[in-house]
Amino acid sequence: MYSARYEYDGRNGHSERIDFLNSKEKAPSKRKTGIIIGVLVALLVVAAVAAFLIWLFIFKDADSEATLSKQRSPSVEVFSGHMKLVDVPYDQTLEDTDSKEFRDLAENLEAILEENYKTDPFLAKYYTKSVVTAFSEGVIAYYWSQFDIPVEDLEIVPEFSEERVLDALENGIKDQRSVTNRRNIKIREVTASHTDPRMARNPRASKCFYRLEAEEKVNSFSSPGYPTGYPSQSRCQWQIRASEDNVISVSFPFFHIEDDCSDDFVFIYDSLSPDDSQAITQKCGQRPPSNPLEVVSSGNIMLINLITDTIVQRPGFEAEYKAIPMSKARTCGGVLSDNKGVFTSPLHPSFYPPAMDCKWTIKVSPGNKVRVKFTMFRMKEPGVDTRVCHKDYVEVMGTKYCGEMSSLALTSKDNVLEVTFHSDESYTDKGFSVEYSAYDPADPCPNKFTCNSGICIAKELQCDGWNDCGDMSDEMKCQCGKDQFPCGNGLCKPRLWVCDRVNDCGDGSDEKRCGCEENEWRCGNGVCLPQDVVCNNKQDCVDGSDEASCKTSPGICSDFSFKCKNKECVNKVNAECDRVNDCSDNSDEDGCNCGTRPYKLNRIVGGQNAELGEWPWQVSLHFLTNGHVCGASIISERWLLSAAHCFVTSSPLNHVASNWQTYSGMQDQYKQDGVQRRSLKSIISHPDYNQMTFDYDIALLELSEPLEFTNTIQPICLPSSSHVFPAGMSCWVTGWGALREGGQTAQLLQKASVKIINDSVCNMVTEGQVTSRMLCSGFLAGGVDACQGDSGGPLVCFEESGKWFQAGIVSWGEGCARRNKPGVYSRVTKLRDWIKSEVGI
Repeated sequence: MYSARYEYDGRNGHSERIDFLNSKEKAPSKRKTGIIIGVLVALLVVAAVAAFLIWLFIFKDADSEATLSKQRSPSVEVFSGHMKLVDVPYDQTLEDTDSKEFRDLAENLEAILEENYKTDPFLAKYYTKSVVTAFSEGVIAYYWSQFDIPVEDLEIVPEFSEERVLDALENGIKDQRSVTNRRNIKIREVTASHTDPRMARNPRASKCFYRLEAEEKVNSFSSPGYPTGYPSQSRCQWQIRASEDNVISVSFPFFHIEDDCSDDFVFIYDSLSPDDSQAITQKCGQRPPSNPLEVVSSGNIMLINLITDTIVQRPGFEAEYKAIPMSKARTCGGVLSDNKGVFTSPLHPSFYPPAMDCKWTIKVSPGNKVRVKFTMFRMKEPGVDTRVCHKDYVEVMGTKYCGEMSSLALTSKDNVLEVTFHSDESYTDKGFSVEYSAYDPADPCPNKFTCNSGICIAKELQCDGWNDCGDMSDEMKCQCGKDQFPCGNGLCKPRLWVCDRVNDCGDGSDEKRCGCEENEWRCGNGVCLPQDVVCNNKQDCVDGSDEASCKTSPGICSDFSFKCKNKECVNKVNAECDRVNDCSDNSDEDGCNCGTRPYKLNRIVGGQNAELGEWPWQVSLHFLTNGHVCGASIISERWLLSAAHCFVTSSPLNHVASNWQTYSGMQDQYKQDGVQRRSLKSIISHPDYNQMTFDYDIALLELSEPLEFTNTIQPICLPSSSHVFPAGMSCWVTGWGALREGGQTAQLLQKASVKIINDSVCNMVTEGQVTSRMLCSGFLAGGVDACQGDSGGPLVCFEESGKWFQAGIVSWGEGCARRNKPGVYSRVTKLRDWIKSEVGI
């Protein structure tokens, strides 16, 4: 854009100049004008072509290379490991990186490493430096070597392998050339492992580097900036040593690192070098006090690295370390001759040490057999095929087990059973805990059913349609009763499950011949329509189920559609909070800061006590001096969700807000650590709540002051009214309710896995008492259910998006865990609009 100014007489003393043309000048010939114009056009075309060719062959390549260079950056390849030296006496001064002895020996070894790399022209071209970082008894020297590859050579990066680096070093050792003799140093053994360059630190130049001596008494250290927050771009190392006959134990009472191990992490090594072959573990995220990180070395050295890249500050960690006798750490196995008992992996529940081999021989009375049940099993390791278990494993009767297991029970063939445990030199875990017992094979489970695995279950659970044994042995060879349906695969399922649109048999036989032909679509109300009605941009089924999950059905709105704030409809099952923007205004991803569990939690096999922080939305409601009476769930800083029947009773005192106290972040009813206590400001029960039928059994509770969200206090996600929780989905119910019918309330928060039961089945077993505002969950066989004192608590389900959603509110039921009497819950999706209209959530 430009500006023009015109000047004329009278403004500044200048006048416009006016020239007059003569007759020839006024009218040049047409022929001459055409020639001039043609020449000018030709020159312009030639100039344009020349400019294009110059740009194409010169500047374009330069521009492309410049752009590509900006997108690519040089590569830094680092390899670390250790070298065992021959005939070098160990001196304590070698532990001091500032000593002359350390410096002299380190510089000699660094020169030897350089000479060895130069024997390989490829490595020599990119070699930058080597740094010796430590020495330990032996004498063992720890080192790392760096190679810098410029942008123009990045394609050769894959050629930088551990094998190539190791070959160059080993060839140098075998050669024993003049350089090693001149320096009077011989190397017997060398290792090399590809290493994250961020962990390559020079102890003689690094700011965040510490040398620690482990003693019998406990000492501590913490991450920089703890507890306010560690700085970004931190590169910290702690070298820990102990006397030769000890190992090192390090525990982290507090551990809160950014929950992305590619950016921020703590990496622990059974070495003084960041050698992956000697790694113990890599961790990030948060850990609850009930599940602390505790590791043990195999020898008297350990290296801990803290790497932070993100600008998001987290508190960091506090660590305690001590020396423990090697004999104690490495004691395991033995002969177990009692008829029952418990044994664990070494140092459980701490991480077991690397390089361990243990063997337990269980001997019980002749004529009996041995049953072992793993109550916890966690032996996870990167890059391990759990079908092969070629690294850490437990071996029983010739079969190796590794990874993480939700159930493992085994039975011996006679009265002797051997259990062996092996851990290699890299990566450890929490290990296992085992209960063993002797039993009479003639009567292995008195008054119970014996599974093929040896587990005992109640007899009434046999042939009830549920896989209670875990290996289906309780559902095999069953004579189906009058109220059961014989599946095509030989299983028996309740007749009520036939034609309920759920493949309960597993082979689909319970859903065959259910009124609709193979080429027909069955609507939600049971009406059969031609298959081509599905996703045809028309609502053919009354309930809109034919267009429920069709991305090609814009503008079709039904009960299954997610309604965006801008009134658009999204035909996608459970569109909200799935990390995908389905609405044009992105409203399906609004308010999704919910349904997450900050703490890292272990799976306890068969455990029912909830871990601290496992259900951070659970609330305990105390009435007057009666202690815990009902449960609730957190849906925002100021609002809780509960059941109306806790407050609308024969006594008006129950509806007085000041008579109630809420406890958030609680696990143990007798412990207040980390618990936030709030009184109620108001109680909003649904106006249509029916005390006879329990219809509309929902209440909103306003807190007197807002909650502060922490690791143990978080809101649960509320589903949209279109959210689907399909029959058969496994969900969890939690609370401090009675552990059995008529029993006392629990001291520790309890959890139970239950399944969503089909609506038609739910209506049948409750004899028509279920309304559309209710859903059933539990097991028709009984045994698992909510109970008195759980009322108002949440039924929550985990979605693939990584979020937990509240499907129901504990409402009513006949007794607790009775057969064919599942728990009945208020259906949150049907009451979602009321919640939003009342509190705007």
